[in-house]
Amino acid sequence: MTGSSSSPVAESTPGRVGLGPRAAAILVFGSSAAVLVVEIVALRLLAPYLGLTLETSTLVIGIALTAIAFGSWMGGHIADQVDPRRLIGPSLGVSGAVVALTPSVLRSTAEWAPAVLLVIASLTILVPGALLSAVTPFVTKLRLTNLAETGSVVGRLSGIGTVGAIVGTVLTGFVLVSRLPVSGILLGLGALLVAASAWIEWRTRGWSGAPALTLVVLAGGLAVTAAPGGCDVETKYHCARVVANPDGGNGRTLVLDGLRHSYVDVDDPTQLKFAYVRAIASVVDAAFPQREPLVAHHLGGGGLTLPRYLAATRPGTHSLVSEIDGGVVRINREQLGLRSQAGVDVRVEDGRLGLRRLETGSRDLVIGDAFGGVSVPWHLTTAEAMADVRRVLNEEGLYVANLIDHGGMDFARAEVATLGETFEHVALLGEPADIGQGPAADAVGGNLVVLASDRPVDLRAVQKALDARRTGWRITTGQDLTSWTGDAQLLTDDHAPVDQLLQPYSPQSGR
Repeated sequence: MTGSSSSPVAESTPGRVGLGPRAAAILVFGSSAAVLVVEIVALRLLAPYLGLTLETSTLVIGIALTAIAFGSWMGGHIADQVDPRRLIGPSLGVSGAVVALTPSVLRSTAEWAPAVLLVIASLTILVPGALLSAVTPFVTKLRLTNLAETGSVVGRLSGIGTVGAIVGTVLTGFVLVSRLPVSGILLGLGALLVAASAWIEWRTRGWSGAPALTLVVLAGGLAVTAAPGGCDVETKYHCARVVANPDGGNGRTLVLDGLRHSYVDVDDPTQLKFAYVRAIASVVDAAFPQREPLVAHHLGGGGLTLPRYLAATRPGTHSLVSEIDGGVVRINREQLGLRSQAGVDVRVEDGRLGLRRLETGSRDLVIGDAFGGVSVPWHLTTAEAMADVRRVLNEEGLYVANLIDHGGMDFARAEVATLGETFEHVALLGEPADIGQGPAADAVGGNLVVLASDRPVDLRAVQKALDARRTGWRITTGQDLTSWTGDAQLLTDDHAPVDQLLQPYSPQSGR
């Protein structure tokens, strides 16, 4: 009627019941939260195969945002063509089935068909993300019955969706990941979505697809037990495994996100397997009198190989370790025989914050061996971080750090240049070709060790120790190191593009 105060937007479609405001809010809240749960957990699923780098995070976030945009647009378009009551249940159910299958599908693809991992990973985020994002326009369409209420309905549901996304993010990051394996999170979410689908369909039109989707969720749960690439422990930051020495004995390798991080001989801490660990030990042995106890700080713990070594070879040494991952600390105690080793104090904290708590001039030695994936966390590489390292070292103190780079060594050059601006003496240890002492064509990259101090170190003694440990490594310093560094940029808190400087990682090199 022309004189009415409002105009109809959509006529009610026959069904068993309508969609009330409370049910609408629950659907929008839950579906929005589920999208963010899938996004965050996808990062953890992919980390063992792609690394937990800025590029990986950016890729997953970009795919998730694409799914949200596409689902919202397409959902709104379809809602104008089809009764939304027919769409909500299938969207929830199919997305739940895909989510439940994601852990086994991704891990199997990574092991058996890695060339298509990115495609499969994109689909496991895009499909459920788009379907779940379409729920909001479906619900909005059902709630819009009056033009006079359009703004309040759309605004309210949009706000509820945003709150749902926030809750999904916080719940996953602070609660779920610390208490449940990622496969359990996704299986549980898949089951909830299928249950919600069954409830919606039962309330509206008695759809019979729920039993089939329930079977898919159960199949996903069974497939997780058989899929390759599982973890012994899923910590807040890593997929962790402890691999026993295949040759027998009590040697064990700590594997984080598919990368070998530490080798520990429970019975003999002086057994050092990885070349970079032997190089750091060579520097320390040559730079300080034998068996002299030290006060050391370790940025990153891993398997605590070096703190154990110092405790065994320098009785009375006190090592304070900043290890951000409490799950890794538990692995050390439960599987790597740490127990209550004298002289090793481990704090679950960020390395940069741990440095701030140390008194000026309180350390003889600082060892940097913190990694997120294959890169040093950027905030531990900057001039400001190095200034804090220098502050906590005494006049005879030494900073030794493990770096990884490949190709043009852009990150390693930048880090060496940054240290050169902070310390008076800097030297670089590595394979000859990697540090400019051999044909550039022979450079393959991998681990490098950099040492920095304000007092000279006997590099001849260091080289002798490297040779005794059969590392094959050499040392570059002085003008040769300056030439190798070239015009590399300095890393600062304002600009430290560590992930972009790093060259692609070669799995054959290990850590």
